[in-house]
Amino acid sequence: MNETRDTVRQAVVLVSAIVAVVGAFIGSGAAGGTPIQDAAGGALAADATPIAPGGPAFAIWTPIYAGLLAYAVWQSLPHQRADQRQRRLGYPIAISLILNAAWILSIQFGFLAASVPIIAGLLVVLVWAFRITLASRPKNLVETIVADGTVGLYLGWVCVATAANITALLVASGFRGFGVGADAWAVVIVAVAGLVGVLVAIRGKGRLAPAVSLSWGLAWVAVARLTGDLLSAPAGIAAIVAVVVVVLVTVALRIRNSRSAGIPTVVSA
Repeated sequence: MNETRDTVRQAVVLVSAIVAVVGAFIGSGAAGGTPIQDAAGGALAADATPIAPGGPAFAIWTPIYAGLLAYAVWQSLPHQRADQRQRRLGYPIAISLILNAAWILSIQFGFLAASVPIIAGLLVVLVWAFRITLASRPKNLVETIVADGTVGLYLGWVCVATAANITALLVASGFRGFGVGADAWAVVIVAVAGLVGVLVAIRGKGRLAPAVSLSWGLAWVAVARLTGDLLSAPAGIAAIVAVVVVVLVTVALRIRNSRSAGIPTVVSA
């Protein structure tokens, strides 16, 4: 009975990864459709809101999708079938992949309001998956990269994407900020994103992957605000400060925890 359940889980993860990658291919505009940044009336374009990251930021999806595909294939191997860690991690990752595809569809069909609860649900599921990776150590370097590393990258980027998505909906809905200027709101939201990065670093004891992708996203927010069409020096500077803080806290925690555990700092992602 357990073997059947494990086989089903492996198949669900693999199929979900294929669905997500196909959805991403379509959503990127590579199949002739509308790129995500141009869909939904351009609500997610680099110049749509003060915290929208610059276009190159979305290149982070390449290693994320590559990692998700690698994990889907790796976990489907016979020797992973009854692995307790994969039993706990498989379905959260599968759910995240389906939510990812659903988010792309919501944007492509112009349902910006629907995209916010979807990406919020995706963030919750990724926190769930991240907590699972923290509960036990990976068996080897391959698992560290394809499981822990991928989940970390995925989580860090979706933290930034969630903030950008919510802001895009508020702007598209005509939100005026209760009399507070757009620059001030942008600084607050970027600061919250940075705080989330610090909390993830603390909870993850210096895991590198979440910090890398979250800092990558915030760095491109800075680039877009300081050099793009929608200029905002306060938002750009706040994003730079957030990146520096997240990186420093992550590195400091990683060094401290690695020394206390007596393990090399490169072991965990």
